[in-house]
Amino acid sequence: MSKIAVGLFENLGRADEVVHDLEAGGLPRNDLRVLSEPLDMGGTGVMSTPRNDFQVDLNRDLRKIGATEAEAEAYVQGVRRGGVLVFASGPDEKIDTAAEIMNRHSPIKVEELTGGKLNLPSTTGRKVNAPRDSSVLTGKSRQAGGGARMFSW
Repeated sequence: MSKIAVGLFENLGRADEVVHDLEAGGLPRNDLRVLSEPLDMGGTGVMSTPRNDFQVDLNRDLRKIGATEAEAEAYVQGVRRGGVLVFASGPDEKIDTAAEIMNRHSPIKVEELTGGKLNLPSTTGRKVNAPRDSSVLTGKSRQAGGGARMFSW
């Protein structure tokens, strides 16, 4: 089963520090991805087509790896506000380490972007609000942690 850790960081400098530490922790550069809103998008204003395409594609890609609609939208909002996403993929033990490393760098918690009203899937078929410190996702279960999330698909 593939696994990925995702962290949203306040700026490119912080994301670069995270990538450096992830590489020092044994994650190959090929398994890491850094994503921020492109500065060279053609068009002007918030409603430009390239900007919308980027945001729609990011939302779709996040949903594809297991993020809920609310989580994906929160990440898109974070990037829209100047944040930078760091993705690390690989085997379970490497991604557990990646999430720990990301959390040492104080990633932005998705709950902060949604006002703590993050609706999560439940095994009983009804939605529940996430506890403030619930921020690591593994498949459909959540574990307490920092701002980095793990997705399995």
